[in-house]
Amino acid sequence: MLKNLSLAVLSWLCGLTSLPADPQPLTRVHAHNDYEHTHPLFDALAHGFCSVEADIHLVDGKLLIAHDRSQVKPERTLEALYLKPLLERVKKNHGHVYLGGPEFTLLIDVKGSWQSTYPLLRDVLKEYSEILTSFRDGRKETNAIVAIITGDRSREMFRGEAVRYAAMDGELTDLNSNDSPELIPWISSDWSRNFKWRGSGTISPPEKLKVQQIVSRAHQQGRLVRFWGAPDQAVFWREMLADGVDLINTDDLEGAQKFFESADNHH
Repeated sequence: MLKNLSLAVLSWLCGLTSLPADPQPLTRVHAHNDYEHTHPLFDALAHGFCSVEADIHLVDGKLLIAHDRSQVKPERTLEALYLKPLLERVKKNHGHVYLGGPEFTLLIDVKGSWQSTYPLLRDVLKEYSEILTSFRDGRKETNAIVAIITGDRSREMFRGEAVRYAAMDGELTDLNSNDSPELIPWISSDWSRNFKWRGSGTISPPEKLKVQQIVSRAHQQGRLVRFWGAPDQAVFWREMLADGVDLINTDDLEGAQKFFESADNHH
């Protein structure tokens, strides 16, 4: 009896050790060009990221993942690298990417023209509708993952759709539009085009105010703010947090995880 019990306990412990606990989900960071990491998606998930970015190219009827078209490989599809593993994970975690965790964002950067790429992208996303947030009649139906389209995109993409399986990444000029946050939930902008501060010393008061005004305006409209082309270091992340920026772009998964877990613990 004791022998059987110890074997049962041992197998139970082995089961536990083979499934490491999820990291703390980090909702303020975005894995920029995620597909360039050693293990696309999985490295970001191992560090608790709730937002990842994938660049897609339409090549021979497939949506292939790469920064430049010259780097595409036929087996590296949007489905193989992102959608299929996310589907498996959501099923395992009872409807969430992280067990009991928040909505996860898949930012899809369309390279080339949306006119040729989006129709296929929509068909592919529709196949994963069981895990994707959808939009019907202007209403958001939240699910495990929201797909947001950036890169070459336009409101025209969605014309005539009764159900959308993606939203659209906005730009600073969209803060002057009346579009709903269900259509444009994010505002993304090139930091280096709008600001001079590069992370050394402290940000100038006028630039700090400008960031805060952008954030305030976006939040009044129910949108999140993200800057790309920005310094990727702790001093910059700390300033963006202080100014209310919602999503911090980073390529440094481990450094960002340590920083944000520490920042959360100090609140």
